[in-house]
Amino acid sequence: MSTDVPVKAAKVSLEIVETLRERDGAGVSEVADALDKPTSTVHDHLRTLEHEQYLVKEGDQYHVSTRFLQLGDQARSRKKVFKIARPEVEELAEKTGEHSNLMIEEHGLGVFLYRVRGPDAVQLDTHAGMRVPLQTTALGKTIMAFRPRAEVEAIVDRHGLPAVTAETITDEADLYETLEQVRERGYAYDDEERVKGMRCVAAPIMDQNDRAIAAVSVSGPKSRMQEDRFTDEIPSQILRSANVIEVNLTYS
Repeated sequence: MSTDVPVKAAKVSLEIVETLRERDGAGVSEVADALDKPTSTVHDHLRTLEHEQYLVKEGDQYHVSTRFLQLGDQARSRKKVFKIARPEVEELAEKTGEHSNLMIEEHGLGVFLYRVRGPDAVQLDTHAGMRVPLQTTALGKTIMAFRPRAEVEAIVDRHGLPAVTAETITDEADLYETLEQVRERGYAYDDEERVKGMRCVAAPIMDQNDRAIAAVSVSGPKSRMQEDRFTDEIPSQILRSANVIEVNLTYS
């Protein structure tokens, strides 16, 4: 069977789940309109997914069920880097007072594997499992910087360089220049590139082949991420944490 031709019924079910996730619930007609599918077809998929406990129905609307929480938690727990990095991410959040994050790359996107909110952290939209274009975050740029050029080109070909804010990198030449700077510096900056008013610093977590398998970061409001704190203090803390994670990964 060719892997280039997905099973259409399975593809429709997954598109429905994703539509419900994006809309935080929807009725049959709304999903059918969004996907340009017959109402009867969408209804059959929704009923099947509900029967198998992947959806719940509240009134006339369907919602993603907590069964996905079980699947996601299992997927995250089997990642060795999550188990090793978790205490370091928690310590970074406590020491800096800001958000501390762990990201991996999956299917060419950045996936927030773990996020800890420090005592002074502002409210953000990020959450475990959230997927974002890699070039929109310091975490993602750090991962890309320590991957082969051909791999980065394949990611760009697949997902493009979508703009999220006015500061997001959307030009390939700018991206490769930035990645070179990240390699020279050893860590990456995000200056309002995904969230207006927020800055972030991220360092790679490398395997024994010097390939980034993940990245760790601290993000905070621009007003608190200024001068030496942004250019020296936070980077130093993140680099130390990344180093500890790498050593523990090697010898665990």
